Amino acid sequence: MEDNTSLYNALKLENQLCFPLYAASKEIVRKYKPLLEELDLTYTQYITMMVMWEQKEINVKTLGEYLYLDSGTLTPVLKKLEVKGYITRQRSKEDERNLCVLITKEGEALKDHALKIPQQMGQCINLQPGEAKELYRLLYKVMTQLGQN
Repeated sequence: MEDNTSLYNALKLENQLCFPLYAASKEIVRKYKPLLEELDLTYTQYITMMVMWEQKEINVKTLGEYLYLDSGTLTPVLKKLEVKGYITRQRSKEDERNLCVLITKEGEALKDHALKIPQQMGQCINLQPGEAKELYRLLYKVMTQLGQN
């Protein structure tokens, strides 16, 4: 009987690139949770606010592209952020079909409360600056390649 062990190596969990990406992502979001609870934000709301702090006003479609989120995921996030008073949504004056998101004064003020979070997360992950930069580069390379398919 022929040994098929090597034939099935591709199915071993230890040989899957997707598994450490999944597990690391899950654990990172878990580490964010207590920090974000202080701000009354979920991780998805937090990354949305990060874009809003930078952009101030953005089309919903473009925001979804930034965050790699479809409208079905993004819409409830935006509704909750609007209820909290951090953003407003309004139709574009140039094209009624486009929905724009604008940051509010309250949303802008939240930025000061979030300042400590990146440093706290950096302590959890504990990579050297060069390692973090290389990991970031590789992850964005993977995201870009997957987004093209």
